[in-house]
Parts: sequence; C-alpha cells; structure tokens
Amino acid sequence: MAKQMTWQELPIGGLIVQPGNSVAYPTGEWRSHRPVIDFDLCTHCMICWLYCPDVSILVEDEKMVGFDYVHCKGCGICTEVCPVHAIHQEEESRFT
Repeated sequence: MAKQMTWQELPIGGLIVQPGNSVAYPTGEWRSHRPVIDFDLCTHCMICWLYCPDVSILVEDEKMVGFDYVHCKGCGICTEVCPVHAIHQEEESRFT
C-alpha cells in the first residue's frame, strides 16, 4: 500500500500521478441502481460496451456476458442506449 500523502504533498488538481489506477477503486459501492440484463432479448450488438464510461460490460467471445458490479456506478447509460431494451435498472437494495 502506498504511503498516505499529507495535504502539502498533494499534486495540483486534475493531475493523474498514477495512470491506469482505476481498477484499484471499487466505485460500484456508489450505486443506488444496478443494470440487469435479459439475455433472451440481448442481441450482443455491444452498443452498451461502447458507451459504458466505466468499462463495466463483461465480454467473452464477442458477446456480452454480464456486468462488472465492482466498478459499475449505475449511471444507466447502458439502459438508455440498448436498442432492444434488454437492460433495465433495479434498486441496489434488492441485491444486498
């Protein structure tokens, strides 16, 4: 684990001092709603993957296979862009 910085040591705002570090932050805990997919409707067009700002669409063999709920913030963009309405949002409290 990295040494904690004091406020005097913090870099100027907007500066990324360790690129590629987002995987270390479990941002899924911020979510109040989570995406749920109906695979009977999904055509694997991958539009959800294209628009997901958190890279939380899991893909295997060029098919959507689920969500990375550790990093998905529940923004709902995947739900909005799905052309066949295979993705919907459900309250996170149903899953905890």
